[in-house]
Amino acid sequence: MPATDRPSWPKTLARAIPALLVALAAALVTQPAPAQAAQLAVTHKSPFNCGKTFYANNWYPGHSPSGAIDWQNYGSDAIDGETVRATASGTAYFHDAGSTSYGKWVEVRHSDGTSTRYAHLATMVRAAGGSLSVGQGTAIGTVGSTGGSTAPHLHYEQRTSGGAVDTSPTVDGVTVSLGEKKAVTSTNACSGNPYTPEEVCGSGYDVIDSAALTGGQTYLLYNAGNGYNCVVTLKTTNLGTATSVSAFLEPQGESRTTDSGSYGYYAGPVKRSAPGKCVRWGGSVGTSSYTSPFEHCG
Repeated sequence: MPATDRPSWPKTLARAIPALLVALAAALVTQPAPAQAAQLAVTHKSPFNCGKTFYANNWYPGHSPSGAIDWQNYGSDAIDGETVRATASGTAYFHDAGSTSYGKWVEVRHSDGTSTRYAHLATMVRAAGGSLSVGQGTAIGTVGSTGGSTAPHLHYEQRTSGGAVDTSPTVDGVTVSLGEKKAVTSTNACSGNPYTPEEVCGSGYDVIDSAALTGGQTYLLYNAGNGYNCVVTLKTTNLGTATSVSAFLEPQGESRTTDSGSYGYYAGPVKRSAPGKCVRWGGSVGTSSYTSPFEHCG
């Protein structure tokens, strides 16, 4: 009596099914990864100003996490207080662990799902809990020794999309593997001034006027949220080299506030509250200067 608890297949089909399953499995195993994954990969530059050289030290063993880079002094150039820049574009998130762990630190999440971390900072361009869209070379803070640090340096990590630390990170074309210490010269922010007037003045400020200078541009910004004006002068030449630059702001009927000196990238920000008043503003780069009339009243 034939069984009735399962279907009866034709013999030719029964023989064909195993072969079909094998072919399907092979197709799944050999399916190539999407080309987009490779296209999204980012490259990193040194986290310092153009032309700056510092040691990248990939301590091994005994460094936590393993594969993180400690950027340190190079020769007579002390790293303490140096500007820290995003090594690749993305979104920066700002944190503060106080006197423990990373201290003041920033994580930049990149377009391919990877991330970089910058720790023990002295200052950050946003308060803890804030975020900022950054390009490669955007300033995010300065080198310090906050958190569980015993001397000024920059703790730097490159992490995969899964969160693992890359133990052989590459910056400016130099790979620094476990146990290696290499001097790396930055090419970050070499093509132009990496700062914007909005970045220098801070969140909430928008450019309402500007004037061209030989070797730079001076800007007037306004924050509708708090009623403050802000002036900043950005250089376009001799970037990264300290040269004479200034910015000033003068509410009508009040004294003038000026920031002037030898700076690598900009002068300012100069901020003043001037509700219901006209302002005179301007700045200089070298011998080229601009002074506005009293304007932008109210």
